[in-house]
Amino acid sequence: MDYTHETYISPFTWRYGSAEMRTLWSDIGKRRLWRRVWVALAAAQAEVGLVTAAQVEDLRAHQDDVDWERAQEIEAELRHDLMAEVRAYAEQCPVGGPIIHLGATSMDIEDNADALRLREALGMVHARLAAVLAALAERIEAEADTPIMAYTHLQPAEPTTLGYRLSLYAQDLLDDYRAVAAVRERIRGKGFKGAVGTSASYGHLLEGRGITPQALEERIMAQLGLPAFPVTSQTYPRKMDFQVLSVLASIAQSAHKFALDLRLLQSPLFGELAEPFGRRQVGSSAMPFKRNPVASETICSLARAVAGLPRIAWDNAALSALERTLDDSANRRSALPEAFLAVDEILSRMAGIVRGLRLGREAMARNLATYGPFAATEPLLMALVVAGADRQAMHERIRDNAMAAWEAVQRGADNPLVDLLAADGAITRYLAPDEVRRLMREGAGVGDAPQRSRTLARTIREALHAVARDSSPRGG
Repeated sequence: MDYTHETYISPFTWRYGSAEMRTLWSDIGKRRLWRRVWVALAAAQAEVGLVTAAQVEDLRAHQDDVDWERAQEIEAELRHDLMAEVRAYAEQCPVGGPIIHLGATSMDIEDNADALRLREALGMVHARLAAVLAALAERIEAEADTPIMAYTHLQPAEPTTLGYRLSLYAQDLLDDYRAVAAVRERIRGKGFKGAVGTSASYGHLLEGRGITPQALEERIMAQLGLPAFPVTSQTYPRKMDFQVLSVLASIAQSAHKFALDLRLLQSPLFGELAEPFGRRQVGSSAMPFKRNPVASETICSLARAVAGLPRIAWDNAALSALERTLDDSANRRSALPEAFLAVDEILSRMAGIVRGLRLGREAMARNLATYGPFAATEPLLMALVVAGADRQAMHERIRDNAMAAWEAVQRGADNPLVDLLAADGAITRYLAPDEVRRLMREGAGVGDAPQRSRTLARTIREALHAVARDSSPRGG
């Protein structure tokens, strides 16, 4: 069947995710991995005299020649996709065909192939995360000293810096970067243990040949470059899928936080940040003036979808009765690739946003001038208490003046708080008006936000450099 846009196809087929990630999770890509596993199985069996070298070479010669149409014709009759691929492969291999899948059960092939895909896909995600982190580190360093208002409860709070706010997102993503590496390191295949994990079929096959099923498994897995679980049922433990989808959901959560904040800050009421907007880009079909944060909204939308996928994997792991039930198979066909494709798209868009981030410096200064004086009341309160005033009484006086100033700001007037405080006799009894103005002018400050921002940027660069160094080829 030809799939066109005249029938339903997944948006991940063409709209979301990179070509590389789609290729990895394609059916052709999966079947090539199956064939790679069959070749490794046959090669190990040839080493112990079960099959011939000529049969292995015949299989290897046709390893990449997947015939999708022929396999679908066979599957229509057999109703079993892996057995259909066995038959299609065997038709291409007159010498090696008769020994394909010798001693194996379906999941000896499929689960090892899936583990290889999971590991490669996590590597792609790790690289995407590295690109986002590198872009964030550059922005953090550039804006470490840029003062802005911080907001708690969506209300003005105290000043911070733009670099420090960006550090909040980067710190979460750095945790994700490390978590992806840890999960990827733990990826293991099922190995070759047969129908219920006992290796009984391989034991019968190897009888009298001086090699154990475990030793044969080790040879096969060495060819695949993949460690195996020491104990499995018919499948590898589905807890591994849960762990993989959980780390992807964690990335999605980190990106959602960044994108949601950017959507708020891009609104004209804040106006401090904005995602890139193309010269010919259209924000709304009805309102030509709109500059909607569509990339950030896409990130949030895809992140919500990813957030629900670990529950599917949890159910697959928890509800697989005894040695295996097949009720995980259908949902894994969509949950695993769609999680990776969604995160792939999320990180790609986030990298583009960070690199092209538009800064509304005038809006930052305006918001700081409007709301910054309210934050300056905290050091004023402390100075009043040190000068001998009653803290609770001064808190009430400052609050009364702040509420009056707030009402003026809401009417569109300049913030009159400094003038109100400097004219309040209860306050000037302890501090001269000029001292009140000085304290308010100096404000609450941004504390050690610049230093912490730069430290995190250095930590990110060191983490990225360490991975690059460890993965670079070494001379001999």
